[in-house]
Amino acid sequence: MKASAQQWFVVQTQPNSERRAAAHLARQGFEVYFPRYLKRRSHAGKVDMVAAPLFPRYLFVAIDLASQQWRAIRSTVGVAQLVCHGDRPAALADDIIADLRRREDERGLVRLDRSTFKPGEKVRVVGGAFADHLGMFEAMGDSERVAVLLDLLGRKVRVVMNINVIEAA
Repeated sequence: MKASAQQWFVVQTQPNSERRAAAHLARQGFEVYFPRYLKRRSHAGKVDMVAAPLFPRYLFVAIDLASQQWRAIRSTVGVAQLVCHGDRPAALADDIIADLRRREDERGLVRLDRSTFKPGEKVRVVGGAFADHLGMFEAMGDSERVAVLLDLLGRKVRVVMNINVIEAA
């Protein structure tokens, strides 16, 4: 943040208007943070990685409520609303934006550490059709799905499941 009087606030954007809202807010002199991550996308039979909003339809804006015309945010192109408690904007804890920025790579994309498992690590399935089976963690997929190799009928079978149904063995 630029000054100690500034705090971070949340702006909800119109659908698919994060970039437009960020540009218009920046033109008005607001410091804007638009965190993005690398997302796997399948389209027309090909798979590629694209930068996508970490929080779709949301941006963060640093505002000094005493000196900046923050009410203008509500009528900014691309903005749906400024998240408020009553008639005052709802401030974020100071360390949230700093923590997100620390996780950015050299391209400014936030690294997601969704899985604490390493490929080859032994895991136990704790829910679903394969509950109580032991397996080997293979990879983290898109969203919250993981690939696990299970020993079924004398051979290794790749099963994709929700990350919440496995634990370290």
